[in-house]
Amino acid sequence: MKHLSLIAFFLALAAAALPATGQDAAKAYPDRPIRMLVPNSPGSAVDTVSRIVGVKMGEVLGQQMVIDNRAGAGGVIGMEIAKSANPDGYTLITASTAASAVAVQLMKKPTFDPVKDYDHVAQFSETPNVLAVHPSVPAKSVKELIDFCKAKAGQVNMASAGPGSQSHLSGAYLQQMGKFEALHVPYKGGGPSVAAVLAGESQWTLTPGPAVMTHVIAGRVRAIGHSLPKRTPLLPNIPAIAETIPGFDYSGWQGFLVPKGTPKAITDKLRDALIKTMNSPEVKKALEIQATETVIRGPDAFRKVIQETLVQNAIVIKAVGLKVE
Repeated sequence: MKHLSLIAFFLALAAAALPATGQDAAKAYPDRPIRMLVPNSPGSAVDTVSRIVGVKMGEVLGQQMVIDNRAGAGGVIGMEIAKSANPDGYTLITASTAASAVAVQLMKKPTFDPVKDYDHVAQFSETPNVLAVHPSVPAKSVKELIDFCKAKAGQVNMASAGPGSQSHLSGAYLQQMGKFEALHVPYKGGGPSVAAVLAGESQWTLTPGPAVMTHVIAGRVRAIGHSLPKRTPLLPNIPAIAETIPGFDYSGWQGFLVPKGTPKAITDKLRDALIKTMNSPEVKKALEIQATETVIRGPDAFRKVIQETLVQNAIVIKAVGLKVE
């Protein structure tokens, strides 16, 4: 009995010491660079936004944010790496609509749960998709693009970042609601898919704003619509697709997750740094140029956004006939 009492005593001491250990770790944190996993290719919308936020956030924390692009399988590879990473605060992942709420629904045996398998830091932005066409395409409106695709049946390509990507689903949804067809040409990421439209390999894409707005501003592609339900100051000269196709609404979001079990004190420190970053005038301006709105939602609200997006995309996936693999 005496032996058991001693064991209980030391276990109690160890348990009591845990919160202090977490607090001590947070005080020293971060003392080395932080890896920011981006489950998308370089040049994609999520990559662009991540780099804008990551550079400033690194300054706020006093350590470099090292971007680690892990594209593939619609974001699954990056999400899996983040799930199994050491929960010490030195791995952060940019969660997005496609990686967190679409790709997982296209797996027969999902390898991660975006709601339960991670700790949620915060959502930090929302991004509309922009409908962009190659300059050789005569269409200057959504209706004209629909008419063009109907007239050139089987000859018009729609580029996407890959099967199940945001640009794939939004483009397929546009075709379904607009009652027209284009040949889906999947590329390995948002950067390559936009590059294909720039080169004229594909005639149009409906892709997240950050992947294409620099090219729109430079006149290399023409933007004729966006996916928010109504016009927005972010895109003052671009009409909502819903003005032509009533009810069309399909945009995305970005936020940060960390591996499950990351000390709360460290997660809180990351959230505080993120909020300071997003309130920075230069970050706000840089995101506005990319047609991205700053939206801060804490862990519970962000978790709810993911849950609701899973439901919405299950409906879209079924509507466009995507197959589970």
